[in-house]
Amino acid sequence: MHVRADGTGIAVDLATTALLPRVLSTTAHGARVALVGARALLLAGDEVHLDVVVGDGCALDVVEVAGTVAYDGRGGPPSAWTVRARVGDGARLLWHGEPFVVASGADVVRRVEVDLAAGARALLRDVLVLGRSGEEGGALLATTRARLAGRALLAEDLDLREPGVRRSPALLGAARCLDTVTLLGARGEGGDVFQLEGPGSQARALLGDAHTSPLGPLWARWRAGLPQPLRDDAGVPA
Repeated sequence: MHVRADGTGIAVDLATTALLPRVLSTTAHGARVALVGARALLLAGDEVHLDVVVGDGCALDVVEVAGTVAYDGRGGPPSAWTVRARVGDGARLLWHGEPFVVASGADVVRRVEVDLAAGARALLRDVLVLGRSGEEGGALLATTRARLAGRALLAEDLDLREPGVRRSPALLGAARCLDTVTLLGARGEGGDVFQLEGPGSQARALLGDAHTSPLGPLWARWRAGLPQPLRDDAGVPA
């Protein structure tokens, strides 16, 4: 998925794999793109790779129309979900993820890598759910790496593969859902917000059910506080 300025407006280049990206709308500065599953995801051995490029001065808003379920692998090989995003100079990436559910018996490695150029911003929401209703949930290793202008901004490994370990008070405790809102390239305000050493902020909620998360208003507030695009819808400098 590549959003770029082509001299006359915005061009969106899409490639279909296990997901079907669909352009919902475009403006003079960016695009809104929906991700639709082409088939049941994730099954044992599935490897889904999402490559995202936001060109200099452009904006991309990624919409997930439904959550993703990693199904019981029935002893098969692990599945993988990898997102790699490059956000250009002065560009902006918004990605409001729907719940990523790891069913009992699933074994998943989930990677998110974000490279931001100088002046870039990214706002991400990530909802991890261990198990469907009544399930304990499968094994999940989630890693996040973010860089700003070539320097490390965020590095996190979240190992939720062992039920006994993840029930530790230092991890999830009694919760089975983890909702995270991450702002990269700028700082966000809020009461219970973790501030990165560099320009970035993160807020988290541990929950029994994803729909009870209190982070929706914070996402909306941080989104509203992002700088306006370089050009308005009429193509006139903002």
